[in-house]
Amino acid sequence: MIFKVVISPDQEDGGFNVSCPALPGCHSQGDTEEEALNNIREAILGCLEVLNDRTAKARPAERILEVAVS
Repeated sequence: MIFKVVISPDQEDGGFNVSCPALPGCHSQGDTEEEALNNIREAILGCLEVLNDRTAKARPAERILEVAVS
């Protein structure tokens, strides 16, 4: 899956803040742009795992799966 992220310099503490608009509440940060992007990848995976778990508990017959579209 490909997600768009928004990355911006942290004016107060240095480093970078990054968020994924498609997943509300999915944010991360890093000292470098590369570190911030690696951290948001992990955050996105974590958010998707939580969503999948919540769906499984609320609707046992439903799951979140990946579908490639070209």
